[in-house]
Amino acid sequence: MSELQGNSIEFDGFNGYVSRPQGDVKGGLVVIHEIWGLVDHIKDVADRFAAQGYVVVAPDILSHGGITPEVGDELQRLRESADEEERTRVQPLMREKMAPVHEPEYATWAVSALKQVVDWLAVQPGVSGRLAVTGFCFGGTYSFALAAADDRIRAAAPFYGAPPQETDFQGFDCPVHAFYGQNDPRLIDGLPEVEQRMSEANVDFEATVYPEAGHAFFNDTNSHAYVESAANDAWEKVNGFFERSLA
Repeated sequence: MSELQGNSIEFDGFNGYVSRPQGDVKGGLVVIHEIWGLVDHIKDVADRFAAQGYVVVAPDILSHGGITPEVGDELQRLRESADEEERTRVQPLMREKMAPVHEPEYATWAVSALKQVVDWLAVQPGVSGRLAVTGFCFGGTYSFALAAADDRIRAAAPFYGAPPQETDFQGFDCPVHAFYGQNDPRLIDGLPEVEQRMSEANVDFEATVYPEAGHAFFNDTNSHAYVESAANDAWEKVNGFFERSLA
């Protein structure tokens, strides 16, 4: 694998975006994108974490399933369109594009791809075994999945995601701090079960739920979902969580 021009990095079968801190390294961080793929918003989040002192890789694991960043940008454009006819195209198009991602073999591939990212981060200067993962929506789910599958992860911070059904909760060997908006019924309805299973597996699990927010509240490019107060608070909390967990 190699770093390419423009902060890109190429792994075996996929690529990603790398952002490095200017000063001392606090650790290595995997940032996993939403269902829109590796769009500019996720690169911006990676840069923000790098500014906090982390070597960050935001891998593109959705192009393998058919959603390239270009497709993700188009889906977001349709969702935000003032044209109602264009907006109605989003859901069927999303179902079509996401179909390969729902196949069991995709999840196996995705976790193996994320482990490649951890392999790379683990040997970067200054990381010294201090490895964490965060992600959003689709990426929140895969943050749970990676943390359960790789004991090198020392902190996991999923945003509005749920552990995959096949998750082995005994596999978590790190604290998990998850973030949700109260107005996100599917995830909020399922949260008590997640909390119970985390407790039964003796996982150090905390969930922060923002009553004023819904799904995707952290995404400042999503005018329908972004909630500044929740996003700012979550940013402070997640950075504090990583500081404590990777110290």
